[in-house]
Amino acid sequence: MFWIATSIFLVTYAAIISDKFHKTKVALLGAAFVLISKVLLQHEAFNDADLGVDWNVIFLLISMMIIINIMTKTGVFQYVAIKCAKIAKGEPFQIMTLFAVITAIGSAFLDNVTTVLLLGPVTLLITDQLEIDPIPYLITEALASNIGGTATLIGDPPNIMIASKAGLNFMDFIVHLTPAVIIIFLIWMFVWKIVFGSRLYVKEELKLRIRSLNEKEQIKNPLLLKKSLLVLGFTILGFILHGFLHYEPATVALMGAATLLLISGEEPQSILEEVEWPTIFFFIGLFIIIGGIVKVGLVARMSTAMIAVTNPQPDDMTLLAMVMLWFSAVCSAIVDNIPFVATMNPLLIDMIHQVYNIPAGEATAESIQHTAMMPVWWALALGACLGGNGSPIGASANVIIVGMSEKAGHRISFIRFLKYGLPVMILTIFLSMGYVYIRYYLLSW
Repeated sequence: MFWIATSIFLVTYAAIISDKFHKTKVALLGAAFVLISKVLLQHEAFNDADLGVDWNVIFLLISMMIIINIMTKTGVFQYVAIKCAKIAKGEPFQIMTLFAVITAIGSAFLDNVTTVLLLGPVTLLITDQLEIDPIPYLITEALASNIGGTATLIGDPPNIMIASKAGLNFMDFIVHLTPAVIIIFLIWMFVWKIVFGSRLYVKEELKLRIRSLNEKEQIKNPLLLKKSLLVLGFTILGFILHGFLHYEPATVALMGAATLLLISGEEPQSILEEVEWPTIFFFIGLFIIIGGIVKVGLVARMSTAMIAVTNPQPDDMTLLAMVMLWFSAVCSAIVDNIPFVATMNPLLIDMIHQVYNIPAGEATAESIQHTAMMPVWWALALGACLGGNGSPIGASANVIIVGMSEKAGHRISFIRFLKYGLPVMILTIFLSMGYVYIRYYLLSW
């Protein structure tokens, strides 16, 4: 069984990396082989908390997609984008900065893929009006979405997966990652000002085109907008309080989605059709494949190797945290951060068993969230989310932006994306190293 599970895992990952097949098809086929070969039994795949599908992640994603799909119909995102372009008075770098801020904030509290899907077409409209190359703007938004999505539990799928496995709540991410993201974003924007500040030029008469746009025309349904913002506000409040109320994030999100679906007046079929089902089933297939290699012991062997390299101690895992940052970033740029985190989560849990001499399957919240272990979890989140900027296939938002740009007649080559994304990835990981070391090892606050 060991070699069957390992072979399925390696072939699946190779197929995903090759990008020759749709990753959802590959993940579901791999999961089917895991089940048909009885590496995992069906009840283990769907019911076992350690080996099976993480339904908390699945229903959190579905519920947030429903909320955003309903909000999309109001036109609020297009309104905000055009309003910001007018506030910037058509100045190209100011527009780039404001769009990056909108994308980062939207990605933190909504979803980074949805955010770039909504802002991308507006960006193409604005750059067309200004007669400038849209590619720097689109890539900037992809990078901003990955940086902003790092800040919260719901911002990026890797964070959702880490939170579920490590038992972390919404406020844990706000307290530990949001300060890092703010620092990183501000320094990145300063660097971007040096790079692009003098390179972007627009004639005055073209700037007038932006000022003539009417953002109010974008609001299609004011009543639905009010309902959506009210429900979204209560949902975010629920995320903030879910640790105190002892609810899982998926429960809060499902309540918000069900409420908005009820009061919106929208037909459920049209809303549910727009849920990113390929992404949902990709997660399901991935969870089953990873469950297979956990069961047969491959993850335990990988964990032993990591322990041998980094020598983590029960009260000191400094080297492991630093290695985790770079390892996560590089792997996420190559593989895609979602399957990488799906693999690393059980590996870290198994490492906890070994370091703290806990029998397999009996790790407690105290050991998983041990003081020495927490910087490692945050390093994994920072490395995986920020590492997604390292290549056009590193994160789903990057893939969306590249596809959208090509469809509009502006091809973003692999190398061109690397010229923007790779230096940003290196910069942000160095900044993350400094943040993790200073906060958790130098100051311990």
